Amino acid sequence: MVRFWFVLGCVFSGLGVMAGAFAAHALRQRLSTDLLTIFETGARYQIYHGLGLMAVAFAADRWPLGHSDWAGWAFLAGILLFSGSLYALSLTGIRTFGVATPLGGVCFLAGWTLLAWGVGMVGSN
Repeated sequence: MVRFWFVLGCVFSGLGVMAGAFAAHALRQRLSTDLLTIFETGARYQIYHGLGLMAVAFAADRWPLGHSDWAGWAFLAGILLFSGSLYALSLTGIRTFGVATPLGGVCFLAGWTLLAWGVGMVGSN
């Protein structure tokens, strides 16, 4: 799973950079300032949590009994729910997509908590 999380983190971070560039160049003239800001927030948090997935890979490799995979799944769900809902909301203008955003945020918080708990539970070696 170490390679899986690292590669997935790289992919999501790279896609986040692409989304940010897409917003800056293709969407700036097409979206309102508010919707563009929402889209850019999705891209920013996608990049942050792509890096978080790389931290999961590092932790899983360094402390294999720390159950870091739980954090990885939470980050993955968070990216899909949080960033995905913000992309959908900003591109369609349908505010109902925003219902999923807080669930994604909870997944992000759970991921960071699980990562810290997983590393902390194996002790310091």
